[in-house]
Amino acid sequence: MKRRTIGIIGAGATGLAAAWDFAKAGHQASIYEASDRVGGLAAGFKDEAWDWTLEKFYHHWFASDNEILALADEMAVRERIIFPRPKTSYWLNGKPVRSEMSPSALLLPLSLPATLRMALVGLFVKQTPRWQPFEKVTADQWMRRWMGREAYEKFFMPLLIGKFADEYDQVPMSFMWARIVKRSLKLGTYTGGFQAFLDELARQLRAQGVAIHLNAPVERISQKDGELALRVNGETFNFDSVISTTSPQLLLRLTAGLAETDYGRQVAALKSIGGLCVVFALKQPLMPDDTYWLNLPATTADKSKSAFPFLALVEHTNFIPSEHYGGDHIIYCGDYVSPAHEYFQLSEEALVERFLPALYKVNPAFQRDWIRKFWVWRAPYAQPVPELNHSRNIPDIKTPLPGLYWASMSQVYPWDRGTNYAVEIGRRAARQAMAEFARQGIAAD
Repeated sequence: MKRRTIGIIGAGATGLAAAWDFAKAGHQASIYEASDRVGGLAAGFKDEAWDWTLEKFYHHWFASDNEILALADEMAVRERIIFPRPKTSYWLNGKPVRSEMSPSALLLPLSLPATLRMALVGLFVKQTPRWQPFEKVTADQWMRRWMGREAYEKFFMPLLIGKFADEYDQVPMSFMWARIVKRSLKLGTYTGGFQAFLDELARQLRAQGVAIHLNAPVERISQKDGELALRVNGETFNFDSVISTTSPQLLLRLTAGLAETDYGRQVAALKSIGGLCVVFALKQPLMPDDTYWLNLPATTADKSKSAFPFLALVEHTNFIPSEHYGGDHIIYCGDYVSPAHEYFQLSEEALVERFLPALYKVNPAFQRDWIRKFWVWRAPYAQPVPELNHSRNIPDIKTPLPGLYWASMSQVYPWDRGTNYAVEIGRRAARQAMAEFARQGIAAD
């Protein structure tokens, strides 16, 4: 097969995984990344005293994340992935309650019939192989009927409200199916942090001839003389094919003429929300019971009226030892909101002040002088919002513009966003592009 040139927009896990397969097949891939490092939403940072990087937005892998594990095997780094089993909990009745399967599950603040019903329904969902029937009904309707009002309203409805706000009762049950099916008790990470994994992938790609351009935002995608052209920092580069891994909105903004097509209108109709994290480096632990992940209940979509102003409190150093972070105890305060929400407009200091009272609520002994440093990270495109029968809404990877492919977290449905599915869709896009190369080669012959 003729060696082709491919331009890839975005050096997150999707773009890097696509480049891996193109390089293995002997094609020339060039990646253009607007940031100063590879990684996308999984990128990390490192403070002076740390020997591991820390993800800007909390991340872990499940033991069932086969795509990322397969790529790690191909990279010969599988042994660097570790799977501890940290504690995950719900905040109920003023204290954390273990939520994963453990003897303490028998002590949940539910009646015995409700506890048994929740366990049986959870087992049924986890053992159900097909998600398609679940997308025809909302999670709110299905769980109320089958799990029962007591368990649903105590455990799951507050989490749906916390993530999807006023649209919590419109999300299909397929969203919950995917989260229940894929979840594992052991959670994985890469030795050195996710950024170390992505940097190693980038290093191996460069060794195979892939060009990775950082601080190189793509300004325009256009077609000319049978080739696709990318304008980057005022320069134009031509390619046989292009894979964009951007958000729906950026894809339409960059691509000449795409918004006016049926495909473009389908892309424009996709919904998503943003994500943000306030990260604290504390001088001592916050959660006295060693919980890693604490789900915080939301009683209303109005964050200012809810018991907690954000969705999840994650003590990362109850998952990965604090010795890797210079003795700091790392706390994430994470939330999902619309990019139009005030959390995207507040200054970093104001957002910290908004979130701080939650730390006192979880641990009354907490003091402000425990804080050594904080960081604020915000991403306007972080979580797709599925609708009923959402499979009909997903645009194809192949766009109507010849040679242009789109691979994004908005297309991994019914699965949720994450590096495992980013790798899967990146490799799927590469396979589609190379299948088209093969068809073109046969036609030319």
